[in-house]
Amino acid sequence: MANDKQLMFTRNIGIMAHIDAGKTTTSERILFYTGLTHKIGETHDGTATMDWMAQEQERGITITSAATTTFWNYLGNKYKINLIDTPGHVDFTVEVERSLRVLDGAVATFCAVGGVEPQSETVWRQADKYNVPRIGYVNKMDRSGANYYEVVRQVKEVLGAHPCPIQIPIGAEETFKGIVDLIKMKAIYWHDESMGADYSIEEIPADLQSEAEEWRDKMLEALAECDDAIMEKYFDDPSTITEEEIHTAIRKGTLAMQINPMTCGSSFKNKGVQTLLDAVCAYLPSPEDTEAIEGTDPSDPEKVVVRKPLFEEPMAALAFKIATDPYVGRLCFFRVYSGSINAGSYVLNTRSGKKERISRLFQMHSNKQNPMETIGCGDIGAGVGFKDIRTGDTLCDENAPITLESMDFPDPVIGIAVEPKTQKDLDKLGMGLAKLAEEDPTFTVQTNEETGQTVISGMGELHLDIIIDRLRREFKVECNQGKPQVTYKEAITKSVELREVYKKQSGGRGKFADIIVRIEPADEGFEGSLQFIDEVKGGNVPKEFIPSVQKGFEKAMKNGVLAGYPLDQLKVTLIDGSFHPVDSDQLSFEIAAIQAFKNASEKAGPALMEPIMQMEVVTPEESMGDVIGDLNKRRGQVEGMETSRTGARIVKAKVPLAETFGYVTALRTITSGRATSSMQFSHYAQVSSSIAKQVLTEVQGRADLIK
Repeated sequence: MANDKQLMFTRNIGIMAHIDAGKTTTSERILFYTGLTHKIGETHDGTATMDWMAQEQERGITITSAATTTFWNYLGNKYKINLIDTPGHVDFTVEVERSLRVLDGAVATFCAVGGVEPQSETVWRQADKYNVPRIGYVNKMDRSGANYYEVVRQVKEVLGAHPCPIQIPIGAEETFKGIVDLIKMKAIYWHDESMGADYSIEEIPADLQSEAEEWRDKMLEALAECDDAIMEKYFDDPSTITEEEIHTAIRKGTLAMQINPMTCGSSFKNKGVQTLLDAVCAYLPSPEDTEAIEGTDPSDPEKVVVRKPLFEEPMAALAFKIATDPYVGRLCFFRVYSGSINAGSYVLNTRSGKKERISRLFQMHSNKQNPMETIGCGDIGAGVGFKDIRTGDTLCDENAPITLESMDFPDPVIGIAVEPKTQKDLDKLGMGLAKLAEEDPTFTVQTNEETGQTVISGMGELHLDIIIDRLRREFKVECNQGKPQVTYKEAITKSVELREVYKKQSGGRGKFADIIVRIEPADEGFEGSLQFIDEVKGGNVPKEFIPSVQKGFEKAMKNGVLAGYPLDQLKVTLIDGSFHPVDSDQLSFEIAAIQAFKNASEKAGPALMEPIMQMEVVTPEESMGDVIGDLNKRRGQVEGMETSRTGARIVKAKVPLAETFGYVTALRTITSGRATSSMQFSHYAQVSSSIAKQVLTEVQGRADLIK
């Protein structure tokens, strides 16, 4: 029973936000006040505990999500908090994605000056996707231009959420002193001399009294919608509502994702972090609050298997991150959903179907490991000893197999060719890249068969920059890099019918297959890659060969006719065909399908598709004309303009990725360094024929097929 009680006091939370909202600084303060560190680390000095990679300390950004475990006393109970600090850059969205998949709750941090930025929307949508309840924290209240109420309005309008302020600030900008707690209706001031560790609770200042009452009324109104007991009292006599009832209602509303409690503070100035920790313990879910996790039976993917968050249930865990540590080798981070894992025990990996022995277990503190004997239900830990493991694998009890839902990762959009400087670096390069690809599912390594080049692909220039930097430092490989290449795709635009006969007679048993197919673009709204329809009547093509035809087309789609780029979608209808009772076999039909694809695609109006990026440029008014002129020159489509509340103009545009290389430098030049831009992948679109011919000529593809 003690175990299950412990679950009630566990919180698995992540801190998510856009770049520079203060995620790492907030995490550092949490570590300091909970007594885990005795000196506050700072991002700008490169001493933050959670940013442990050399690249992170130099650049002052977070690249990998770091996990740590700490304890906080709230209302006389000791709460265990597993905290994950996630990156904000779009290039590392995968880190946020996989962290949210295993967390129970999140703290969405906003900058009090910048408000809701494009990247805040991205992380908010990711949290919606995994149904993660979250509380809001408006940071940087001490900066000039800070406006708490404006951020609350943006959260409501831009994100479409239901913010419910449970605190309001006392003063703003340089006069920011503390907060008013709307539940207790008391003012809280932090003392600077004790680094914010001590605070005093006083009466609300007279000039804020009416404002505090107004916001308290708004809070109760929002809670009345979530809780019937409060609704009754709110209409009869709001003064009879007790603190306890308010707490219960806020928790209920947060877990149901009906409201998002909003708090504020300034992490850098050490104000507001303790009240944020209290809110985490009070309102965010424990592992028990998630009813049960659903998975499927590996032997029967249709059958749903359920695991409750209890210690007596069979063990089920999800591996969400792989890291290479120089001392212990391959570390695998996982979240245990039910049962517990013991060091030295065997677990089953349902993807590979193999048993793995976990030799040692650790509780993580950024990049340091504390050895553990067991990691129990609802907890996050790391293990060593895996031979074959990938991100998103399910680990479970061998007697009770279950496959948990894995994660989807976006395809890489940009690639560069790398080659080692000396011959002796060649082997090291291969090893280093294989290890990095294992850690990061959005990073892929391919070898071009014709040229023998090694091409690495990732989510953006920064992403690949860091990878090359890591190769140099961690694996001691010096390499030359080529210019960035865009990952193109191909598509067809017309419908073509064709008969393909494959015959081979060379003494003895021959090969024979004959198919009539129609190849056309996939239907709108079709999800998946190959839309295969079988219309063969009367067994002209026997049933056992039809999957081979499908398999042939699936294979062929990976290499299009223009320059061997993959096709995203295709519709193939098998109309008719014939077979030979002796010579036909599965392989013959597979080869016939591959040939049919090549011959048909040439006639079906093949087109080249390129990645288009969604770009946002924040620029001063006077440089606006130059910025738009430059975007047009880059084949960009300007979609709209807004004015931010600081008076700068926000230009939204869609720009082909091929035109964005070196954009940041060009933008600085045009605007004398005053504009900033952010971009993320939007979709693939067809390239005009003149540019497609240029691209294909460069890569020695079939430019003659472009009409």
